[in-house]
This record gives sequence, C-alpha cells and structure tokens, in this order.
Amino acid sequence: MCEMALSKNKHRSYISVPSQIINSISQSSLDSLLQTPKKKHSSFSKLRVFFKAPRFFISLISLLGFLWVLKMWFNLGLTMPFSHNPCSISEDKSIISSGILSSELKIESGEVDEFWKQPDGMGFMPCLDFSGKYRKESLEILKDRTKYLMVVVAGGMNQQRNQIVDAVVIARILGASLVVPILQVNVIWGDESEFADIFDLDHFKNVLANDVRIVSSLPSTHLMTRPVEEKRTPLHASPQWIRSRYLRRLRRDGVLLLRGLDARLSNDLPSDLQKLRCKVAFDALRFAPRIQELGNKLTERMRSKGHYLALHLRMEKDVWVRTGCHPGLSHDYDEVINNERKARPELLTSRSNMSYHDRKLAGLCPLNALEVVMLLKALGAPKSARIYWAGGVPLGGKEALTPLMREFPRFFNKEGLAFPGELEPFGKKASLLAAIDYIVSEQSDVFMASHGGNMGHAIQGHRAYGGHKKTIIPNKRQMLPYFMNSSLPEEEFNKMIYELHRDSLGQPKLGSSKGGGRDVTKYPVPECMCNGTTKHSSV
Repeated sequence: MCEMALSKNKHRSYISVPSQIINSISQSSLDSLLQTPKKKHSSFSKLRVFFKAPRFFISLISLLGFLWVLKMWFNLGLTMPFSHNPCSISEDKSIISSGILSSELKIESGEVDEFWKQPDGMGFMPCLDFSGKYRKESLEILKDRTKYLMVVVAGGMNQQRNQIVDAVVIARILGASLVVPILQVNVIWGDESEFADIFDLDHFKNVLANDVRIVSSLPSTHLMTRPVEEKRTPLHASPQWIRSRYLRRLRRDGVLLLRGLDARLSNDLPSDLQKLRCKVAFDALRFAPRIQELGNKLTERMRSKGHYLALHLRMEKDVWVRTGCHPGLSHDYDEVINNERKARPELLTSRSNMSYHDRKLAGLCPLNALEVVMLLKALGAPKSARIYWAGGVPLGGKEALTPLMREFPRFFNKEGLAFPGELEPFGKKASLLAAIDYIVSEQSDVFMASHGGNMGHAIQGHRAYGGHKKTIIPNKRQMLPYFMNSSLPEEEFNKMIYELHRDSLGQPKLGSSKGGGRDVTKYPVPECMCNGTTKHSSV
C-alpha cells in the first residue's frame, strides 16, 4: 500500500504560490484575502460591495486556477506509464518533496555505487581493419553477377539474427551476391514478419556495400532458374568445406538455396571473416526505425530516474519443456512440464538421459525467480534498483515473478512502460516485441540473463563491443551447491557467490585470435576489438 506522510502540526498551514499568480493579484486583494478582520461582525452591505468588486473575482479565478494546476500535476505523477508499481513513484516524490533522505537510503548509497560500477574494459575498442587481400578480393566479388545465394532462416528473432550473420559470411566465402534472407514463418508464435519488418534493410545494404553485394530479389536472368537446394550442411562447416561442396554447383546453376543455417558455420574462421561476422552482427543488423524509436523511448523512461538493470527471464512453458527442467513453483506445475515432455519428447534439446537433478547441478537449467533474487542480492543489488524484465509470459504468470517483485518493487516490462496504443502497431508479432526487449536490455546499465540462449549471448557480445558494459554471467554450475545449502549463513553465502562472479561481470575475455574457435558475436575480443597492444593477423 502506498502511504503518504501527513503533518501533525494542525495550527498553521502554508501554501506556496507561483510568482505569475502573485503578480496578477493586486496588493489590496491579497490583503483582503490574507488579513484577519479586526471586527468579528461586518455589515451585510459591506460584504455585498466586496463580493461585487472585480478584484475579488480575479483573485478567486487565480486561486482556483492554481489549485487545478496542482491537481493535474499530482494526477500526472500518479499515472505515469510505470503501471507495474505506481507506489514506487509516489515514494520517490515524497522523498523529493519533503527534502528528506532517510538514513536507510544513506546506508544503501555505498552499495548502490558499487553495484552500478562498470568493469574495466582495458581500453578495447571496435577494430575492424580488414587486410589488403580482403579489400582486393572485394573488388572482384562485388562485380560478379552470375552467382546468387538464397537462404531461409528459422526460429525466433535472435536465432534468425545469428543465421543472417552466417549467411553474409557464407556469401562472401562463395563470392556470391546475397538475396535478402527469407524469414520462415514461426510455427510456435505464427509470426509472419519479413526481414524489412524487423531490420533496417537500407542500412544493412549500405554497411555491407564493400563486403557483399546484397539484392532484394533475383534478377530477371535468374528468375527461371531452379535453385539448387542444400539441406545437409554439417555443423561447424569450414570455409574450405563450403567452397568444395557448393562452389562448382553454384557456378553451374547460378542460384544456391540454403536452409537451416543455425550453427552450421564454424566459429574458427580466418581473421577477416571473423571481422565480417562482427560487422554484420553489431553494425549492419540495426532494427527497423519504428522499432528502434520505441525501444529508445522505453529506455529513456527507465533511465529517467537513474540507473536500471535489465533481466532476460527464461521462464516460459516451452523453455522448461525443452531444457528438461522444473520451474520450482509447485508439484502441479512440475507435473504439467513432465506430461508435456512425455507427449512431445522431440522438444527436449539435449542430454535426454540426464535426470532433472543432474541437469540442474550441471548448470543446464534456467534460474527461477527466487534464484535470481538470491544472486542479485549477493552481488549487491539494492532494493531500490529499477528492473526491466524482458521475455515471454512465464509459466505460472505473476506467481512465478512474485519473489522478484517482492524484493525489487520497481519492476517493469514493455507493457507497463508503453503509453496506451504504443505497442498496438506491433500486434502480437513475437519477433518485433523481442526486438524491443533487445534494445532496452542492450542499453541498460547492468544486464543479466537467467539462462543462456540466443538473445542472452547476442546482448552479451553487443554490450562488449559497445564498451564492455556490465553484464552478469551467472556461474550456475558452481553456485548451485551453495544455493542448496540452507545451513550456510547469509553473509557467508553472499561472500562466496560474489567471489564466484568477480570475473564474470562483463570484463574482456582474452583469448587467442588463432584457432580459438570462440563465437566472436559473443566474445569480440581480440578478433574484432583492439586496445593498442593486441595484434590482428589476416589470412
């Protein structure tokens, strides 16, 4: 319940009036309003003359106008778009208006500063210096009008995003023009969004103009050509395999169609191709203007009262089914997941021979709301922290989020931040709504995902490329034994959890630029970033 402090002093009341209103009232009118009459009884005739005076009506209108302005001000403050917790706003205003800073907030201020402190980025900045050989080859590739690559990308928005990145790199490997990727209709959400609905197509073409020729459709010379369709691309294919498998047929038939590119291209690529991957992921794939605009507006509303933390919560029903994990809400919910998994065993993504308990200890399960609370508190998140949560509707609805909302009452999502009608143009298109979540999360002061996944990894890499903004990466495998030890004192628990995450807060992850095999869209150092001491080799 929102409470407002009331003054106990009933003997005197004061009201502050803007100078514009004071100037509009004559001195005699002020005297007549504010001075106490010397006589207790006035004649009726004098009162009638007073009420008929123009100065009385001017004063009355001015006072009523001032009271109306006050009413509108307070109504506006209480109906801001932070509908998930209006009490938090009135609390903030009561502190500001009274000029009082509670001792509790003073004590917390040190923790606040520490939690929002950004990691040492070690001076790493984006560094996409392509080799002379790469630039020379570009001239020939961009002139070619005989080879065209078509791709169909599937999955959710972030999964499609990863496949688009790899499609550009494969087109470069083959020296082919890339037809704008086709987005397969999502069978889970029924989203029929096309590339240009989600991403800025003109920007995509312009940024990559010196790397790969991108066309919106096949030219007339190739329209009647039946594309060679390839469905058997192996996982982590090398550039050499791709050329030996596809190049001869592409030269013969002119058009190659690829499907299912998820994780098909190797992470261990020559330096120039690694840089191209980063260029596509972090520079070329910008969201469509209307999505970017709304995402920026919601970011500004979150930031209007200071720092904020973004959480990507993976608590949807399909996530619990696919991971083989239990949501931790109740036995009934566990049974719902078990029954769904038995009915559709193909949904279980991997390691189907492991029990739920073993999967949990191996760090393969998403964190539930209570575990997220325990981790954030151990890392020093203040109770006053403003939190934006991204993700789909969790299994169990509001009940699943109760621990988070209780511990961190300033808890918002896009539906609560948006003004009436702002989300209507996006309908129920999951890809567009996920893009909005991506923008607000990527621009937050601190970010954490309750589970890995495509969006968590993409934002982690994007925040690293943008200056290594603080990103908490839960060390689930090592921390869960402490979570399960109820006898451990809270102070000791917090200390152990903090130590486990000291080096998992978004700092640069240094690795070899040769043969590392790491995904540069998740770890852009050192292939795509340099600080004056790192050297890049191009093959």
